[in-house]
Amino acid sequence: MHAASPVAVIDALNGLLEAELNSVFRFMGEGSPYLSRASANVRQPLLDMVQENQAHVMELAGMIDHLGGVPLPRSIQPEEQYLAFLNLKFLLPKLADAKRLMIERYENTLRGIKSVSPPPEVNELLNAHLARHRADLDLLEKAVVEATTKRG
Repeated sequence: MHAASPVAVIDALNGLLEAELNSVFRFMGEGSPYLSRASANVRQPLLDMVQENQAHVMELAGMIDHLGGVPLPRSIQPEEQYLAFLNLKFLLPKLADAKRLMIERYENTLRGIKSVSPPPEVNELLNAHLARHRADLDLLEKAVVEATTKRG
C-alpha cells in the first residue's frame, strides 16, 4: 500500500464523519416535534434515518480507529435554531437536499480514495452507507410529494 494512502483514507473518512455529525438529521430524534406531527408512514422512516445517521457516525469512527487514525471531525456546526420554527412540509425538501448532498460526498470520497487503494473494508462500509442514503432519498422524495399534495 502506498505510504500516503492510510492518511488520505483517514482524512477522507474524517470528512464523512464530519458531514454525518453535522447532518440536519441530528435534529430529528424521537422527541422532535417534526416526528410527533408526522404521519406514521413518514415518522418511522425518519426515525430510521436518525438511527442510521448515528450508526454511520459510529461505524466511520470505528473504521478510522481500525485504520490507526483518530476520529477528528474538523468542525461541529452549532444548532440551527431556526429549525424550531419550521413545519414538516417545509423541512422534508431540506432533508431530501441534505440526503442528496450526503450521497454526493460519499460518491466523491469513493472516487477520491480509489487511487490510494484503501482496504476492502473501507469500500464495503462506504458503499453500504451510500446504498442506505440512496434508499433514504427515495423515501424522502416520496414523502415530499405526499406532503405537497395534501391539502392544509
